[in-house]
Amino acid sequence: MYVESSKGKIRRLWDFHGGLHLPDNKRQSLQTDLTSATMPARLILPLRQHIGESAIPLVKPGDRVLKGEKIADNTAPVCAPIHAPTSGIIKGIEAHPIPHPSGLNGPAIVLEVDGKDEWADLPAPINDFQNVDKSLLLQRVRESGIVGLGGATFPAAIKLNPGKAIKTLIINGAECEPFITCDDRLMQGAPDRILNGARILQHILGAEECLIGIEDNKPDAISTLRSHLTDDDSIEVVRIPTLYPSGGEKQLIRILTGQEVPSEGLPAQLGVICHNVATAAAIADAVLEGRPLISRLVTLTGEGIANPCNMEVPLGITAADLIEQTGGYTGKSSQLIMGGPMMGFNLSTDQVPITKGSNCLLAPSEEEVPTTGSALACIRCGRCAEVCPVNLLPQQMYWFSRAKELEKVQDYNLFDCIECGCCSHVCPSHIPLVHYFRFAKTESWAKEKELQAADHAKKRHDFRIARLERLDAERKARLRKKKENLGKKKPVKPAAKGEDAKKAAIEAAMKRAAAKKAAQQSPPKNTDNLTPAQQKQLDAVDKHRAETTADQE
Repeated sequence: MYVESSKGKIRRLWDFHGGLHLPDNKRQSLQTDLTSATMPARLILPLRQHIGESAIPLVKPGDRVLKGEKIADNTAPVCAPIHAPTSGIIKGIEAHPIPHPSGLNGPAIVLEVDGKDEWADLPAPINDFQNVDKSLLLQRVRESGIVGLGGATFPAAIKLNPGKAIKTLIINGAECEPFITCDDRLMQGAPDRILNGARILQHILGAEECLIGIEDNKPDAISTLRSHLTDDDSIEVVRIPTLYPSGGEKQLIRILTGQEVPSEGLPAQLGVICHNVATAAAIADAVLEGRPLISRLVTLTGEGIANPCNMEVPLGITAADLIEQTGGYTGKSSQLIMGGPMMGFNLSTDQVPITKGSNCLLAPSEEEVPTTGSALACIRCGRCAEVCPVNLLPQQMYWFSRAKELEKVQDYNLFDCIECGCCSHVCPSHIPLVHYFRFAKTESWAKEKELQAADHAKKRHDFRIARLERLDAERKARLRKKKENLGKKKPVKPAAKGEDAKKAAIEAAMKRAAAKKAAQQSPPKNTDNLTPAQQKQLDAVDKHRAETTADQE
């Protein structure tokens, strides 16, 4: 298939395997203009809003923070800082419901809004971005907390430093989920932000070309972006067919370049980098205005919501507050989905906050998104394999995932699954295949972590044994050397004459001291220390004893 791009070039488009032509329902949320949400009384900011390590709080309860101030960060390689969406007081850092399929709580910073909306000092704008060092731009993107806003939430600064030459930059405007329109509304309402972001990205990557791929069910977005291009731009806006999941990174790369991202590989290996249109706009805000990522566009739609629309919302506002601002629920829906009906997940509560990856809140009626019935036995029809856009065998993966045979399911390229939901959508037995694959991925990651922990413990044990053996060997070596030194010791020379005299004098002195000490220690006799009278009596006795002895003789 060939199409004409915005540059007047005829570009070839390629097909990818599988995919679905889904009836879209984007009209609901496009009937109203883009609005901004009212700031609620408090914001909930989860510490994990991106792929990688959680951010660590830089504030404590009681601190006052300003709008745009960094309040959490981490020195880990894969992390993105979090900024305050408005000014206020930190009320706590505590566990709170977060948007996650598990429905579990996670740590979050609770910010009580003071209503002043007072900005912090922002970094200076970098208007001449083409004349500054690229590392400065990467640092600005990193410090602004920008992640992939299409839903992947991978830190953008890391993706912009691939370590390989990049030929093609692709800006993803496909937005193939049938209910979501926030990217469409952004392209119509802020084309300059997107194009400026694309120019900055192209400069950082040194890419020769930049292609903005937009599905043909968004004609207004295509015409708006094309009308804002300049003659100096090497950016092309390319209209692509509407086919789910064209908005998948690997699928869009295939459509626009004909290249297949290898299994467990990255687009950078092909010289391609792909970013979402909202990510490009956020990067333009960060570089040209110094503004960090503190808000995003969100689609609120479905017959369960009173007034479907698109809103610019501060990060941290709860789904309940947001839906209330649109007029509340209509009572026509029994479920609330974060994301689209294909790749989104059901929320157990509407008290979860909007995070960087939240692009849609969907409250569909039963007619719009039927609730799946009870799963039946697999009939091996093979339809799941026919629609899989990654050429996987979902049926086989299902059996091994169900049996928890994780190694076997990985042999079927489990981690190539993009969880698009095509297989589950067409399954006549209503088997939630993607749920099984998510479970298998989670279990595999947990097992991998256990293996890494065991390997780390073994390395520590081996290191300890080696250290003890080294210390023992060193001790034995010291003893052996000491013995050798003793064997080599020279005989003692006879003392000189002067030395003998000195030694004899010392020995005599020592003997006298010993005798004196012994004398002092012997008990006194009863004839010692007599008085003169006693001595006189004793002499008389001795005289008498002598005279008596003489008479007897």
